[in-house]
Amino acid sequence: MLTYLVCLVFVLSVALTAGGIILSVRLRKKYKSDIFSTLLYYLVFISAFGFYGIWGQAIVRIFLAEYISPGLLMRFTGIAMLLGMPFLVFAWLMLIQFAKSISGRGKSNWFVVWFLVLNVLIVTGVGWLISKSDEKMPLYLIKNYFIIMNLVYSVTGALIIAFPVRGKSYIHDYDRKFIVPAIILIAAAQCVPLFYYTSQTWLGLIFTLAFFTGNDFLPLYLNYGTLLSAFTGEKAEKDLSFEDFCKRFEISPRESDIIREICNGLSNKEISEKLFISLQTVKDHTHRIYIKTNVKSRVQLITCIKEEAGN
Repeated sequence: MLTYLVCLVFVLSVALTAGGIILSVRLRKKYKSDIFSTLLYYLVFISAFGFYGIWGQAIVRIFLAEYISPGLLMRFTGIAMLLGMPFLVFAWLMLIQFAKSISGRGKSNWFVVWFLVLNVLIVTGVGWLISKSDEKMPLYLIKNYFIIMNLVYSVTGALIIAFPVRGKSYIHDYDRKFIVPAIILIAAAQCVPLFYYTSQTWLGLIFTLAFFTGNDFLPLYLNYGTLLSAFTGEKAEKDLSFEDFCKRFEISPRESDIIREICNGLSNKEISEKLFISLQTVKDHTHRIYIKTNVKSRVQLITCIKEEAGN
């Protein structure tokens, strides 16, 4: 029974990985933006770690358990996980870069250099400790390294998204309020079963399933749960479905500008400053937009756009 369960989780891992990569490729082809190339690289690196580090050590356990002592087996699985860490480091780097880009921040080569230097030193330190430790210590070191660093970088990425550059974010507050806590909760869900794991197969399977499932959140949400399809950079200016939305509700060009900035999360005051119009004019336009679209709030307006103009 347990063997069938392991095989099922492995098949699900492959399916989830393929699905996430396909969705990321779809985003990159649709918007032709480096932002989604970064998301794709994140999926590739994190999946490589999943199969090389997580499933790699599982295979070691399956094929070597009968031939070597439990302590030596523990050391072998720790080494297998350690060899997969470079993929993990690059995945976290891509996550931070994606968070910076989608929140309107520019890329920094110095950040990449310092990030890689810091993490190479940390991984080297973990490897040195494993080489000097007893038989049971490698698993303890590896799992706590993953828990700490995964939480640190997931929370860092979430905070970057939570505090975007005004007027330059590629997502609006409506999505940001959902994406930010989701990233943190997913990281916690991945780390909790690993925290209690010692050698229990069922806990290992729960962690593995949480790991591969959580990695698919961003491409899945950005494909189906967000207004990104209507408001992404230059694409937003040329999006035919949004033009149809404006025609359907008789939205004027100036009112369409107001709608775009509302969906970018700007306040009335920020919109007036960006569009060089008075605050009262913004309020008047917003009131007319509400009447035309039969809504009573910004949230309802965003929902209406998602339903009428979303892909």
